[in-house]
Amino acid sequence: MRQLFIAFFLMLAAPAWAETRDPVNHFFQPKFGDLQADLQEARKQGKQGIFLFFEMDACPFCERMKTTILNQSDVQDAYRANFLVYSIDVNGDTEMTGFDGKPVTEKAFAFGHRVRATPTLLFFDLDGKLVARHTGPTKDKDEFLLLGQFVAEGAYASQPFIKYKQGK
Repeated sequence: MRQLFIAFFLMLAAPAWAETRDPVNHFFQPKFGDLQADLQEARKQGKQGIFLFFEMDACPFCERMKTTILNQSDVQDAYRANFLVYSIDVNGDTEMTGFDGKPVTEKAFAFGHRVRATPTLLFFDLDGKLVARHTGPTKDKDEFLLLGQFVAEGAYASQPFIKYKQGK
């Protein structure tokens, strides 16, 4: 009985011991502002594609994801192993180059991809084609990891995320 209690206590306490790192430096990668060049880099590095986290200042759901999910080292490592990972400001006036090679602001890029709420999570394949979308925060770290796995495995080609999640 004592061993069971200790095991249960360790399960509860484990998240407190999980390594956390600043998501700005360890989850998101520095933006170069050229998604076409980023696709070439993703191919070169053997990635599955590009993950874009659309956010805005004062978004409580974005902040919650950054402080409870995106700051977890295992999440950071899993996503960066499979994707180039960037943050896009839905209100940003910063110029960038879209997947089509044309100049666009972050705000216009978000609008063009029908980002109407934050956070919005978009996954693009190595051809710059949108393959998965999740609007709003994920429920927790496990769901966020499962979403990344869904895309990395290519399951998006045969089923929606909700079905994939039900099968796990």
